Amino acid sequence: MITGSGAGDLNSAMICFKGSYFEREFILWGVRWYVAYPISYRQLEAMTEDRRVVVDHSMLNRWVVKNVPELDRQFHSRKRSVVSNWRSDATYVNIRGSRKFLYQAINKAGATMGFLLTVKRDNNDAFRFLQRVIGQNGAPKKITIDKTVANAAAIGSYNAEHETNVKIRHIKNLSKINEKNRRAIKRLTRPMLGIKSFRSGTATLAGVEFMHMIRKGQLQTTGKQRPAERFYALAA
Repeated sequence: MITGSGAGDLNSAMICFKGSYFEREFILWGVRWYVAYPISYRQLEAMTEDRRVVVDHSMLNRWVVKNVPELDRQFHSRKRSVVSNWRSDATYVNIRGSRKFLYQAINKAGATMGFLLTVKRDNNDAFRFLQRVIGQNGAPKKITIDKTVANAAAIGSYNAEHETNVKIRHIKNLSKINEKNRRAIKRLTRPMLGIKSFRSGTATLAGVEFMHMIRKGQLQTTGKQRPAERFYALAA
C-alpha cells in the first residue's frame, strides 16, 4: 500500500484507472519500481507474488506503456524551470537487438534539460531533439556538443529558422557530467533484458529519465518529500 504525503489524494487522480482489475495504488507501485530500480519484468512479477498478488510480466509492461506517458506529461508540467547553457550528446540503446539512440541534454549543474529516443542519429532527429528541448526550456546562449556533424547542423538550422544566435562549443569527449548521467540511465536499463519495441522503449526511457530527474530535485514540490512520494504526487 502507498503511504506518505506523496501518495496524498489518489482519489483525485488525473490518470484514468477505470475498468482496471487492479487497484491504482498497486499499478503505480509496479510502474515506479520498474522505472526507478534496475529490475526486469520477471523479477517484478516475482515481487508481486511476494505481496500475494499475481500479475503477469506482460501486464506489468502494459502498465508502463499506458501510464508513463501521462506521468511524464504531468512531470514536465511541474518541472522546475532551468535556463542555462547545456551539453548535448546521444548514446545508444538496444531495442529488439537493434541500436536506437537516446539524445540527452544536461546543464553544468547536472540537471537534465531534455531527452528523446530516436531510430537514427541524423540531422532530422538532432533538429527534432533540439526543438523539443528548447521548447521545454527556452533557447540557451551556448550548447556544448561533441564532433558529431548532425548536432552542429541542427543548431545551424535552428539559428537560421528562428533567427537566433545559439553558439556552438565543440569538445571531442564531453564532460564527466554527461558520462555520469548516461551511467545512471544504463544502470537501470541493463537488467531489463532487452526492450521489445520502440513504443515500449519510448515509455520506459521516459519513466527512467523523469524518475532520475525527480531524484535530482527537478520537480516542483511543497515541503519535503521523498522521491517515491514525488512520483505518486504526479498521479494526483
